Amino acid sequence: MTDVQDIAVSVRDLKTFFYTNNRCNKALNGVSFDIKKGKTLCIVGESGCGKSVTAASIMQLLPTLSRIEDGQIIYHAERGDIALHALDKNGKQMRRIRGAEIAMIFQDPMTALNPVYSVGYQIKETLKYHLKMTGRAAQQKAISLLKEMGIALPEKRVNDFPHRYSGGMRQRAMIAMAMACSPKVLIADEPTTALDVTIQAQIFELMDKLKRDHGTGIMLITHDMGVVAELADDVAVMYMGNIVEAGTVDEVLRNPSHPYTKALLASVPVLGRGRHQDIKAIRGSTPDPLNRPKGCQFADRCDFAIAQCQVMPPEFNMTKTHRVMCWRYQEVSAHG
Repeated sequence: MTDVQDIAVSVRDLKTFFYTNNRCNKALNGVSFDIKKGKTLCIVGESGCGKSVTAASIMQLLPTLSRIEDGQIIYHAERGDIALHALDKNGKQMRRIRGAEIAMIFQDPMTALNPVYSVGYQIKETLKYHLKMTGRAAQQKAISLLKEMGIALPEKRVNDFPHRYSGGMRQRAMIAMAMACSPKVLIADEPTTALDVTIQAQIFELMDKLKRDHGTGIMLITHDMGVVAELADDVAVMYMGNIVEAGTVDEVLRNPSHPYTKALLASVPVLGRGRHQDIKAIRGSTPDPLNRPKGCQFADRCDFAIAQCQVMPPEFNMTKTHRVMCWRYQEVSAHG
């Protein structure tokens, strides 16, 4: 087990449910993981599996018709442990933590910035609220952050409104805001969606620098298995509100032991194998979250499914760090 001193945020058996039209969507149904200091945890999975809901739960940014039903989110701050799940989402303590100690890069840069304020004003707002930085010092810091993000002529662009920024530039401005206070935990929800590959590399380099210089723990939500291989220290694979496999990046990528992890890796092209490589799409589609099948949620799409899969499998520990939710994990692992 990891020493608690090395953990920035620990999530235990987290259940977040959404309520619509008298129906309940168990978006997260018992999720557990740790974000370690100075390490990157990558969370991967198909759209709708609960990755962004996990991030919103930690940040206490859930929509009105949803709530944390059970479980714990503990932030291991220098001043002591703080139970984030028990805090008022609009309360003083959560507002002090959100943005300064735990920051988030949102998925959609087009809607995350306020269109009626300049980009510089929105960055300075963060600096003023959390660092009490005002006037010329705040202006210079905002310019410096935009420059670090690779935005040309930051002295002029700092005063522009969001509509004058391209999608990629808005994404970089959002990342500048998230990194402004050198947070202890950075949650990045697909942070390079709108960026070209050269800027992607710069952003990941900046995140890596934040990790090295400040011991920041990073939770990176991504679909890109190449990014996972390059950046991750630990990997958690999510499917229908459960973490079906988790471990170090080597354990999960070199020895995938859940059929879903295996299927995800088989659906990604490998550089250097040419255009004739066999890329396999995952058959079928995710079940209706409001009318879930019994047992393992992946059974209908799985080549290894047996009658026992009608019962939800528990977590099996393959090693101290590698865990999997599958009745047939040993056969899956041995299958190559």
